[in-house]
Amino acid sequence: MLLSGRKILKKNKPSFIESLQSIEISEDAITILDKTSDYKKNLLGLIKSAKKRIYITTLYLQDDDAGQEVLTALYEAKQSNPKLDIKIFVDFLRAQRGLMGHAKSEGNVRLYREYDRKYEHKIDILGVPVKSKELLGVLHLKGFIFDNTLFYSGASINNIYLQQNDRYRYDRYQIIESKSLADSFVRFLRNNFLSSDAVQPLTSDDIPKVKGLRKAITILKKGLRKSGYYFKTDEIKENGKHILLTPILGFGARKNILNKTIHQLIKQTENQVVVFTPYFNFPSKIHSAIKTLLKQGKKVKIIVGDKTANDFYISENNTFNKIGILPYLYEVSLRRFVKSNQKFIDQNLLDVCLWLDEGNSFHLKGINSDQKNYLLTGHNINPRAWRLDIENGVLIQDPSQKLKVKFEHELSGILKNTTRINHFDDIELPINYRPEARKLLKVAKRAKLDSILNRFL
Repeated sequence: MLLSGRKILKKNKPSFIESLQSIEISEDAITILDKTSDYKKNLLGLIKSAKKRIYITTLYLQDDDAGQEVLTALYEAKQSNPKLDIKIFVDFLRAQRGLMGHAKSEGNVRLYREYDRKYEHKIDILGVPVKSKELLGVLHLKGFIFDNTLFYSGASINNIYLQQNDRYRYDRYQIIESKSLADSFVRFLRNNFLSSDAVQPLTSDDIPKVKGLRKAITILKKGLRKSGYYFKTDEIKENGKHILLTPILGFGARKNILNKTIHQLIKQTENQVVVFTPYFNFPSKIHSAIKTLLKQGKKVKIIVGDKTANDFYISENNTFNKIGILPYLYEVSLRRFVKSNQKFIDQNLLDVCLWLDEGNSFHLKGINSDQKNYLLTGHNINPRAWRLDIENGVLIQDPSQKLKVKFEHELSGILKNTTRINHFDDIELPINYRPEARKLLKVAKRAKLDSILNRFL
């Protein structure tokens, strides 16, 4: 069944969140990993132990040391067990370009082709073109399936996400044991991507150009807007003792269930909400919902990366290029938000916490509401995710707070490297930015491009 509504034996009309169809699990079915180094260790362990299926969906699997290590583990698992069903889904366009700011290259497909020629038993590595241009939207779905286990994180696969060397990119990492949940993820991928002419094997030496796929992409997009995660569910009585999971899809600005879930989670908060985002640029609906909570005397905690912990940040020691303007744009947005809500900071209702661990970057997303509703997602809670990318998430409803200790432990670990902003003057002014950034900001403002840019950030 699609997310059409769960039968709940109660007299009062359920809220939007309560009405979502769900899968019941036990508290032992969820494991939250603490450290970035745990991501690689568990990923490789799950690959090695998988018996029947591995379905990996990620923005990219990079042609670097970590990407090669993971791909080697996948191919070796396939050689040991040729019946093991392994499929990797990555963004079609992202896979065929080099890193931003670096020399032009054929991208990650070089690695995919090399491994395809190297091994006897093949793996399907498939490119999903969500839009005809990467700027207009990418495959941003998260979740790795290993048999009946979902490993969910906002992280992709490369050196920095897997802490291959000294530096790391911090994310959230949850392992959930649920056959129904795993089946729903695989079913979605098979129904929407494996059946689409737009989705192409990236191991081929003759990958079609996106121009020739436009009709197929249009059909794919149309189908995705009507799609979702399907699963069977039993009738659940309202006794407040269940932990409930709902996998949710989001694509496009209209009728987007994930966007609505994010909005409602914040809006329905009774006491306190925690919001994680790496790129501070909330959609107007989220700004409004947060403002309403604060006016009602409810507590809001926002955890965001420092400008220098942004993955697009270019240190003053390195040559600046245009993509390096992004962290400055996000910081300008953050300062504006803090200034307009200074009175709530003074009243200890609003905590804006900047994460910084020198040399490392921040990539956390999600929402914790009232210590009983949790959203695991790759959604950045920004206009780009709201309108352009295809996103997903897993909503956890825990009315009896059986998972409270686990999530509080995760939060306390995250907060160790954060500093609370007490005043908007704690945030650097643009006048003090490096000259190249100041110049670009002035050009954008003068040409009134800043408001347009915000829609794509």
